[in-house]
Amino acid sequence: MENILKKEKNKPIGIFDSGLGGLTAVKAIKKLLPHEDIVYFGDTGRMPYGTKIEKKIISYANQDINFLKSKNVKMIISACGTVSSYVKQLNTPELITGVIKPSCQSAANLTKNHKIGIIGTSATIKSNAYIKELHKICPDAKIIQQDCPLLVPLIENGFTDKSSDMLCKAVNIYMKKFIEEKVDTLILGCTHYPIIKDVINDALGGRVNLINPGEETAKFIKKHLEENNLLSEKSGPGTYNFFISKETYDFSEKANLFLGYNIQKNTQRIDIHKY
Repeated sequence: MENILKKEKNKPIGIFDSGLGGLTAVKAIKKLLPHEDIVYFGDTGRMPYGTKIEKKIISYANQDINFLKSKNVKMIISACGTVSSYVKQLNTPELITGVIKPSCQSAANLTKNHKIGIIGTSATIKSNAYIKELHKICPDAKIIQQDCPLLVPLIENGFTDKSSDMLCKAVNIYMKKFIEEKVDTLILGCTHYPIIKDVINDALGGRVNLINPGEETAKFIKKHLEENNLLSEKSGPGTYNFFISKETYDFSEKANLFLGYNIQKNTQRIDIHKY
């Protein structure tokens, strides 16, 4: 029994996203849980999920989950805000956590005026998943949402700092209603968005709490593994393996924006349609 439990503890954590954004969660987990092995799948061939219809999002997510199951992971994380909106409709909800609940809990704890903003993909905002979760935790909160369809493409194409006029103009437009409503806390409802948190912070005048879904999810995972006696017993640094559904010539270069190091040697292409 002890050997079986040890084997379970030392299985990797599975993480998936529609592209690169989930790497912000990988970075946060690596910092908080340095001994854990991670298997990451980025569906680069079918991104973005945020513009897809619900049926297609669920179908893609179930294939992503099946792939990670084939890697014998001990838990599965949806690092995609869009998919996290539909976690309860997926194949194995008992294995999965998303970014929504941890982010909402943090926002509810931080807000002082109970005015909370949410930015996300069009599909995420349309699902109202953040609103539903926030109202469970903070029933009297005033919640303001804004879909930001331009942000993921801009980030994926390397427009990530204040030198990009396109990015700054888009962010200023999207932040306008939050300034008008005087929100004091904003959930970055897509794991891409922490990459541009400095631009968002500037647009909001530096007066708003920004909730990073990757960091909040990492804290949630640590607590879950501790409570279930599933923390890795390895003493050395964890291993990290990355899988994508479509080769892109600059995937490793873009991944460097999220992780801070090159992952080319640890990246493989797979046929996700087999799952």
